[in-house]
Amino acid sequence: MERTAESDRPRLTTGARAVAAIKAIGSAAADLLIPICCVVCERLMVPGEQGIVCGHCWTRVRELPHPRCRRCGHPVDSYSCRWCAFLPPFVRAARSFCWIGPGTGKDIVHALKYDGWLRVADAMAERMARLAWPLDVTDERKAIVPVPLAASRLRERGFNQSQVIAERLSDRWGIPALAHCLQRSSSERSQTELTPAERLSNVAGAFSAPRHAVGSLRGAHVILLDDVITTGATLRACASALFASGARTVSYMTFGRAPASGDRLIT
Repeated sequence: MERTAESDRPRLTTGARAVAAIKAIGSAAADLLIPICCVVCERLMVPGEQGIVCGHCWTRVRELPHPRCRRCGHPVDSYSCRWCAFLPPFVRAARSFCWIGPGTGKDIVHALKYDGWLRVADAMAERMARLAWPLDVTDERKAIVPVPLAASRLRERGFNQSQVIAERLSDRWGIPALAHCLQRSSSERSQTELTPAERLSNVAGAFSAPRHAVGSLRGAHVILLDDVITTGATLRACASALFASGARTVSYMTFGRAPASGDRLIT
């Protein structure tokens, strides 16, 4: 390829133009013969849309409104934040992209978690990566640790949705995703079946950091990542295990956050 003095754009050779034309025709034919449907609403995707969730469904995601608490990222109406009270003292900050319940956030998580559409994770991570953090978190974060699945659930599902998101976010932040730093017992019940009080006791002692992970954790500020936070019981149990194994600071990150009674859902 060669460049002209009038423009910095590359000038394609005749062969390159032919290849580009063939690719365009092939792409158009594929779209015609095998049209892509949105995995949330099942409508045909508009030509040129990226990913497998349509733009309309993304506009219906209910992001957490501003203003937000600088520590926990929860919407606040005053200078006090009741959500911060649920964070252990060694948890520096928490961030979530959207509400789970109102809007299409829950449907997008469902497409990844239960329907196995792994490509959804890339668009989720892209939006999570845009969230603003306190400057010290941005400067100090050394790794992303996904919340692990129990071995039986991993065999059943075939993948850990939190690890998939963590790997996509790792590419954007330029820090490693360390799936080996936490392990989970298989004895506890699914959190989705339980009341808030039962969730706390269900995950007590369910997580631990293997000995070979201690070197990666010692003195580090790590981002603990899950797809959704509801009561915070799972993240708290994971953070406690990381802290006990040498992590200096932990921050939470999730795609979705379940609203509680009295939460402000819109700006």
